[in-house]
Amino acid sequence: MALFRRMLGDVLRERRSELGLTLREVSGVARVSLGYISEIERGQKEASSELLASLCDALEVPLSQVLRDVADAVAVEEGFAPTLEPTPLNLPQPDRVVASAA
Repeated sequence: MALFRRMLGDVLRERRSELGLTLREVSGVARVSLGYISEIERGQKEASSELLASLCDALEVPLSQVLRDVADAVAVEEGFAPTLEPTPLNLPQPDRVVASAA
């Protein structure tokens, strides 16, 4: 079973490594304790939305990209290939008013 917090931790750690940042550097910018970030990266703690936003800012990555990367990792673990195109939500469309030429 895919564990969201573990996948999220993997994505955040990978991004931090890509930037060549230490936990201490991210901790200082995000204003989150080094130990807590470490636990998040190891999938031992859940990140609140506020904390996740701070980490994304410190890692210079949009939250939407982090969530896409986590979704792709979950899909792979579940045996599904990640999609390249967003799945349409099939939301109801507002009634369109067509003006007639008189």
